[in-house]
Amino acid sequence: MIYLLFKIVFTEMALILTLLFRNPLRKFVIMGLDRLKRGRGPLVAKSVGATVLVVLCSAVYSAMEIQRRAREGGAINPTDEVLMANLLLQASLMGFSLFLAMITDRLHYYIKELHLVRQKLEGVINLNKHS
Repeated sequence: MIYLLFKIVFTEMALILTLLFRNPLRKFVIMGLDRLKRGRGPLVAKSVGATVLVVLCSAVYSAMEIQRRAREGGAINPTDEVLMANLLLQASLMGFSLFLAMITDRLHYYIKELHLVRQKLEGVINLNKHS
């Protein structure tokens, strides 16, 4: 699961970098995000986000249980150390993935709004030139 989470995080980072800088892929990414936000797309995205959030909470709870056992028992065994490191890595990657998804959504929204404002501004400038 960790490899999948790393792949998701790096893909989201590449998507954000594509949206931030003008390049040939930016237009296609914006069109793809527009299509994803139509129909059942938002419902699917919210369902996946909620599922990832539940798994994130489960990983954090399990890590807290291991930490509680270590506090009560004194010493922690090597198996618990490995499990704790794995759970913390999974939780941090899931949290970072959710954060990057939110950033991607907001960035797409602001790019669309900026495009609409520029179109309106060009219309007003053209109207003033012809008047």
